[in-house]
Amino acid sequence: MPATSHLARSKQIDVTSLAGTGKGGRITKGDVLTAISQGTVFPSTAAPKKTPSSTQSAVPSPVAAASAAPPSFSAVPVTDASFEDTKASSMRKVIAKRLTESKATVPHFYASMKCELDTLMVFRKMLAAEHGVKVSVNDLIIKSAALALRDVPELNASYNPKTNTTSLNPTVDVSVAVATPGGLITPIVTGADQRGLGDITTTIKELAGRAREGKLQPHEYQGGTFSLSNLGMFGVSEFSAVINPPQAVIMA
Repeated sequence: MPATSHLARSKQIDVTSLAGTGKGGRITKGDVLTAISQGTVFPSTAAPKKTPSSTQSAVPSPVAAASAAPPSFSAVPVTDASFEDTKASSMRKVIAKRLTESKATVPHFYASMKCELDTLMVFRKMLAAEHGVKVSVNDLIIKSAALALRDVPELNASYNPKTNTTSLNPTVDVSVAVATPGGLITPIVTGADQRGLGDITTTIKELAGRAREGKLQPHEYQGGTFSLSNLGMFGVSEFSAVINPPQAVIMA
């Protein structure tokens, strides 16, 4: 989890040996804090200090490197273990086709940055304690991204390759990636910049639930002006997502 990773990095400790109490056995921030309070000794992740060496390792000459024998590769081992071929669903075939076309024809430029979410997490707890509104980090990201898109309409745009024109969309409609048994689908939170956090939370839960049941209507997942795909709950800090045309941006 992001909070757990941040805590471990800040204290330069390796917490992978802990038994996690989170969903699926994942290690939570509370697990780490409890272990620290109990005096658990963790392996350090700090880089070891370099000590001067009295002898220098031999550096092979270019001639020696060029004459070195090429590495040998053993054959891939074959076992008699059983396996089962699974045919791709219609949805997965469409996803594969669209993403392949996007990666091949749409220029992709990736940028990343780290954000401290401590204040945001305090705000999240305050909403739950004082107003009874329980929101996820993903809900807060949707709202934040929607407000940013409203302020920077050039990113809330669609490109038409046939006319070679860019259209600035009048509404901010965020497509949110949801995993289903049949494949990935992106239900849309329409007018996300105009919605409150409670409304966004309710909408996402309802859309995601019907998406997993295969009950979404086409207009509920086709379109959108911006996409969001979040794997942070699995400990993933970033990944290279593929743009969903005709949208201009995807956040991962």
